[in-house]
Amino acid sequence: MEKRCINSSALTILGNNDVVNTSSMKEIPKNAKMPQKENLQFGKTFAPHMLTISYQNNEWKNPKIIPYGNLSISPGSSCLNYGMTCFEGMKAYKSLNGDSSLRLFRPDKNMERLSRSMKRLSLPGYDFDHQELIQCIQKLILLDKDWIPEGEGYSLYLRPNVIAMSDNLGLSNPDSLLLYVVCSPVGPYYKEGFKPVRLLCESKYVRACKGGTGDCKIGGNYAPTMKPAKEAADKGYHQVLWLWNDEVTEVGAMNVFFVFQRKREDGSIYKEIVTPPLTRGDILPGVTRSSIIDLAHGWEGYDMVERDVTMLEVAEAVKDGMLNEAFGAGTAAVVSPIECIQYQGEDLDIPAMGEVTQRAWDELMAIQYGKVEHPWSVEVTTMEE
Repeated sequence: MEKRCINSSALTILGNNDVVNTSSMKEIPKNAKMPQKENLQFGKTFAPHMLTISYQNNEWKNPKIIPYGNLSISPGSSCLNYGMTCFEGMKAYKSLNGDSSLRLFRPDKNMERLSRSMKRLSLPGYDFDHQELIQCIQKLILLDKDWIPEGEGYSLYLRPNVIAMSDNLGLSNPDSLLLYVVCSPVGPYYKEGFKPVRLLCESKYVRACKGGTGDCKIGGNYAPTMKPAKEAADKGYHQVLWLWNDEVTEVGAMNVFFVFQRKREDGSIYKEIVTPPLTRGDILPGVTRSSIIDLAHGWEGYDMVERDVTMLEVAEAVKDGMLNEAFGAGTAAVVSPIECIQYQGEDLDIPAMGEVTQRAWDELMAIQYGKVEHPWSVEVTTMEE
């Protein structure tokens, strides 16, 4: 199928003195510098430029890189009234292999998911050329390369968004979109090393269900999770563990993994790494999730399995001493060890920061920062190269 054209070769860069459709209220000063990397807070600092691409009259317009600033959106737009918006989360890294290169981690996977999310929302233009958008994003990264902090755990967080801009209060498929990408320099999710999290099982509220949008990264999946997350925090827990009829789905906004100790018929011991499957359509196909699964399939002494897992199974394994560890996985934290799960009024203590969690972290870090050669690590280059 021919992809609808996002033409990276037609990209233009507009500076602070050019006329752009943003408000100067939020514009970053031309000579602004990135704060000290030790002071960065996730998502609160923005790089000076943003990428914008409009979709109108059944086609993508020429991409533009403009100074970071406010958008002009009609109060009647579909994104504001009906939540017709989807997004991605990805990172650019400064290589730690000594060559000072800039790298992306599996950007093709983010483009595939963004396209799928757009299609689920019936947004036109979902069949865009993935490589063309990646090239536009690379140009944005190169322009703001001085805003990529150096060091393991540091990166430039990239947030592609697609919002429906149709000025129409009628509930209908939009015909006008804005695709934009903003950048935020970030540091390690856990500044003082890994901080294990405590989870509260949630069965009263539901994050997603079969036939819904849980397997897409759309805005409407996240807003309803704020209330149960606050209730969990008020009880002393960091995040919610989402259940569906006692089956584990996700933890907070991350995928989840469990490591069980098993015994074969011949008496030999092995470890089973389990993560819930994507077959029901209520779990987000995370890029970090997919990467850990692919890596773990090559680990000797481990069986990597995608299957349903219930909290009853987890609780029994904890009590029998057969649950070695558990962790969440996602772009922001990479991996997040779990030390406790509250289930049916009882706190289940879990050994935190086990060898699988550490190995997943170490191998992903090595790839993302270019310390080992791997096809998942994509070097950022100019479009002319």
